[in-house]
Order: sequence, then C-alpha cells, then structure tokens
Amino acid sequence: MLFEVRRLSKRFGHIDALAEVTFRVNSGEVLGLLGPNGAGKTTLFECLAGVLAADGGEVRAGGRLVDARSRPQLLFYVPDGIAPWPAQPVGWALDFAIGFYGGRGELREEIVRQLDLGRLLRQPVGTLSKGERKRVLIAIGLLAPQPALLIDEPFDGLDLRQAREIAGALRAHAAAGRALFLSIHQIGDAARFCDRFVLLSSGRVCGEGTAGELAALAAARGAGQTFAGLEEVFLALT
Repeated sequence: MLFEVRRLSKRFGHIDALAEVTFRVNSGEVLGLLGPNGAGKTTLFECLAGVLAADGGEVRAGGRLVDARSRPQLLFYVPDGIAPWPAQPVGWALDFAIGFYGGRGELREEIVRQLDLGRLLRQPVGTLSKGERKRVLIAIGLLAPQPALLIDEPFDGLDLRQAREIAGALRAHAAAGRALFLSIHQIGDAARFCDRFVLLSSGRVCGEGTAGELAALAAARGAGQTFAGLEEVFLALT
C-alpha cells in the first residue's frame, strides 16, 4: 500500500461534499474513482492535493501522517480543463515542469512520443484543442517525480485512438510502479482500464475493490441478485 485516506471530510455550508471518505491506494495500480455528477470526485482530489482544505480526516503513508504541506512529495494532481502557461509553447511548458517540479527529464522524449506531442512542441498551450491540451497535462503529470499521480478525467476530449494511446502510456507507467488514481466519467473506459475502483456517491464511499469484489458486494446487498458488468454494479451500489 502506498497511502491510505481515513475519514476525509469536507463541508460546504450544510452540505457534506465528502463524508468520512476512507480507501487505500497501492503502488503500481490503476485505481478508478467513479461516481455520478456531484458525487464529490473533484472535491476529493482537491482535498488530497491541498487545493482545498479538508475539514477532517487524514492521509497516511508507511504508517505516518502526511499533512497537507507534505502531500506534494507524495502525489501530483492533474486537474481537468486548465491551460497552464497559455502563451508559452508546449516544449517550454514540459521543460519548465521538469525544472520546477524536479521532474524526470530522462523520460521527456519517451513521453513526447507516447502522447504524440512532437508536432505540438512549438505551439502555444493556449491555442491547443481540448484533446491536445489534455495530452500535454498528462505529459506534465507523467514527468513529475511523485509516486502517485491523480488525474481528473484523463480521457475527456480524446477520440478512441487517442484514448487507447493514453491508456497504454498510463498503463506502462503503472507497470513501472507508479500509482495512478483516475477520476473517469465513462464507466466503460474504467472497466477496461482500471485494476480497482472507489465508488463515490453523495460524498460517501459506497464500495471499494476490484470489479469482482464490487459485484460480490452488490450481490450481497441485493439478496443474491447477479449483475452483468460494472455499469450495473455501479448503479446498484450508488
């Protein structure tokens, strides 16, 4: 286990955006965060990354508390829908990220090839399409040195071929030992790609485990009912 989250909570007024969220993240795995719109997925990532201050709970790694100030050494967060350094070319952004975050410069050429960024290196980040910008953001995350990478909607804006290429690149980095924690909107994508899942609904974890383990949990709650695929399991548990 790389780290565990215990009883993480966040309130906005009278609304529990996160209510004692607990789960674990393992090295070398692709962990999918699934939940309906408004479930708290982005809030969870932002609290883990320290973008938002949590109201309660903790993160532990190796049995030790990892406070918000220490989180940047443990995890790197790639949010959705941003365009960092929009006036600068993609190549500059990658090099700056390597220098600023103490990233892995030796992987630059490999990641540029894996994510098909070669033709974009001289293009300003702010002029990129949504899918192109997504690939640049993922490249920055993969170049970062932290052992855990959190990505909000890694396949959003990508066509089928691009999504498969991104999935292959991410899987290769997980195989090398990095933990990937991904918020994925399309359950079909998650089912094909992720090793385990955390199901979030109304700010609460309603299931954690492999597809088989979640199916067994849904069957137990449904008095032995069987479910055909992760989508039905997801609907049953959330």
